[in-house]
This record gives sequence, C-alpha cells and structure tokens, in this order.
Amino acid sequence: MMRRFLMLVCVVACLGWDSSLRAQSDASPFEAGKRYSVIIDNDFCGDPDGLFQLVHHVLSSSCDIKGIVGAHLNGRGGFSQIEGADDAEKSVNKVNELLDVMGMKGKFKVVGGAAVGMTDPQQPIVSDGAKLIVEEALKATPQNPLYVCVGGPLTDIASAWLMNPEIGKNIILIWIGGQEYSETGAIVPPGYSMPEYNLNLSIAAACTVFNQSDIRIWQIPRDVYRQCMYSMAELELKVRPYGKVGEYLYQSLAGIMNMGKSRGFSMGETYILGDSPLVLMTALMSNFETDPASSHYQYVTAPTIAEDGSYRYNHNGRRIRVYDRIDTRMMFADMEAKLELFSKKQR
Repeated sequence: MMRRFLMLVCVVACLGWDSSLRAQSDASPFEAGKRYSVIIDNDFCGDPDGLFQLVHHVLSSSCDIKGIVGAHLNGRGGFSQIEGADDAEKSVNKVNELLDVMGMKGKFKVVGGAAVGMTDPQQPIVSDGAKLIVEEALKATPQNPLYVCVGGPLTDIASAWLMNPEIGKNIILIWIGGQEYSETGAIVPPGYSMPEYNLNLSIAAACTVFNQSDIRIWQIPRDVYRQCMYSMAELELKVRPYGKVGEYLYQSLAGIMNMGKSRGFSMGETYILGDSPLVLMTALMSNFETDPASSHYQYVTAPTIAEDGSYRYNHNGRRIRVYDRIDTRMMFADMEAKLELFSKKQR
C-alpha cells in the first residue's frame, strides 16, 4: 500500500513538474527580465546606422530603456528628409516615425537634446535630454549604473555632468566615437579625417567628458566601429523581408546608396552599421560575471582632448575601456533573429 502511495506521489509530482515546464515554455523563458537601465542618445536624423541600433535596442528585452534622446548633428540636417526646427527636433521626429512603424509610438520617453554642439567645456547646454540623463542617473548607483549609449556627439552627457557632477559615479558611458589609439596598435584608415566625425561634432563636449568628468567610459573608436560592415545582400535577404520595420530599415539605407549613385559615386556593396555595438555592450552581455565578454578591450589612460580634437597624453588620466575587437557575428545575428521574431508577432 505504501509503495503504491509513493508511486502516486511521484506521478503527481512529475505531472506537476511537466506542467510547470510547459507553463514556463509558454511564457517564453528567453524573454529576459530587465537587467540594464539604458538611455539612448543619437543623431537619428543623420546616418541610418542609428535607426538599426534603435530597432535592435527596443527589441532587446534585457534593456530597461529610460529614454531616447534626439541629438544634434552639424546643423545641416543630415541625410534624413524629416521635418524639424533643428537637428535635435528632426532626430526626435525620426525616432517617433520609426516607433510608429513598429507600433510602439508612446511606449518610450522621447526627448530632444541640445540643438547645437557645446563650444565651451565649462558651459552646459540645458535641454530635456540632459535633464533626463541627470534624473535617471540620480536613481542609479555605481553598482547598478545607468548606461548612457551615445552614437553621436557628447553634448548631452557632457551637459548633464556639468549640471550635476554627482551623477558621474553612477554612469557608464558607451560612446561610438573618437579616433584610433596608438596604444592599442590601431591603424588609421586611408583618407581619414582628423578629428573623427562624432568627436568633431562637439570637441568641447569631449573635453568635458575626458578632461574633467569622472564618468566611466567604454569607447568604441573609429577603427573598431568600422568593423561593423553589413553587406547589401544581407540587407536584402535578412532585413527587408521582415515586416514594415524591415522594409523601413532597408529603404533608409537604400536611400543613402541611391543618393551616392545619383551623384556619380558608388557606395560599393557594404555599409558600416557603426552604432550597433551600443546594443552589443548592453543587451548582449554574458549572463554570469556580467560583461560584454565576447568582445575584447584594453585599458588605456584617458587622454586629454586638445582644442583641435587630438589626443594628448595625460599622466593623471583615469583608466578607460577602449574596445579593439567586437563580436559582429553575434551582434548582427541577434539583430536579424529579433527582426524575424518581431515580424511574426506582428502578423
């Protein structure tokens, strides 16, 4: 009798365990809980690589996106034909246009950053974007930081720090920008610009962040973001088929390629989606011993940024992370998979 009872208990337990597993499976166990507090700050009215990064970020369930900040360019409006009084407003309008395509308009706080770049390293440009960074950074801690992901100028994060330097210890800045470091063995590309494009959008802001602040920096300089090459064949096959957002991303990049062609300049078969490491460094960290473990970085003494944007050795500089190799395989494969899964949910 006792043996039958024990067998019955085991059967019931197994059935309960099986139903529990089914329930967990039905609940999509790979939809991660929120792990990282993130603010995205980018010049979305410019180079369309920021649009790919934005889509990838909002589809990444581990990121708790506290806000999206539309940043300035160089005052000439960038590639986008979107309307707006200035670059920052155009970037905000571009974000809302894209979120509308995704059926996500209103889901995230979208605000404008500075309309123009900083010109004085001591003078912040107060904007809704800078205020948002301060507000969210004050809620963070050094152990549970706010990741500020910047794919363009450093104006908004520099202004936020000048407005309230106490936030520095609570922030990890992930920045796509800056020229190569000789310390990492990097080689400048042919026909390179000096300074690098994103740095040049506001040299004064870079001076604030590198020369004055205590913000932790993870930098993806030009030699590294240039590794993020995506082919037009991949775009046609792995992005375009997946719903309205896939077509939107395809057309945003096709427009740039056609613009070059109409001006007698062939863009070739690839495009650099250089802002995508912002997703790799946040959403795609390792689960144990949390870190972007599949990419490689070196610690470099933070340089002093000179008035012309060049790096000067700083004996008292703090240590910053400078990435020299990133895991483009996982980064792009994850983007493609999330686009496909999202398009299936929208049907």
